[in-house]
Amino acid sequence: LEEAAFQLQQIFRIDISIALNILGIESMRAGHCRAAFTCFKLAADRGYSKAQFNVGLCYEHGRGTEKDLEKAGFYYCQAASSRHPMAQYRYARYLLQHSPGSFWHRHDKAVALLERAAEAGITEAQAYLGVFYLRGQQPQEKRGLKYLLQAADSGDAQSRYHVGVCYEQGLGVQQNLAEALRQYRQSAGAGNRQARERLRA
Repeated sequence: LEEAAFQLQQIFRIDISIALNILGIESMRAGHCRAAFTCFKLAADRGYSKAQFNVGLCYEHGRGTEKDLEKAGFYYCQAASSRHPMAQYRYARYLLQHSPGSFWHRHDKAVALLERAAEAGITEAQAYLGVFYLRGQQPQEKRGLKYLLQAADSGDAQSRYHVGVCYEQGLGVQQNLAEALRQYRQSAGAGNRQARERLRA
């Protein structure tokens, strides 16, 4: 009976958190940012990862509350620890750009989170890793191209442009100008300004 009661409490807690998060999303869509933030925060403090991610977004962009990158990082970290893929991406970016502490410790943790988010299909993480590996202190061109291709195949025009650059310059792949042109055309067709300029050049 104790186990059954505990399970019911858990279900009730999760259901309320889901409802609060949905109410927060609807409030945000209606332009009621403060009410949305309150709902997200209540659900986040109950441990609901989707709400923790939404609280992080609110703090990062100053929606419904004061902008506070440190608090955004805290809530992204909470959601990331529950394997929320988009939170893993956002927290990784926070670690690389804003977090205090040892650079290499932050760097290694951020890369691991980006890898997990990319594997979960987060296009932004794939695109970020692609450029990160191409332009890092110790470039890993083949690895970078792999992630850029994943992001490009998910419809990211900027990554498609970078794939074109790889083929044009022979980064991680054999140089192939015809393939570079094909990639630039696809990227330009999807509205990428850099690809249009590269085609004119």
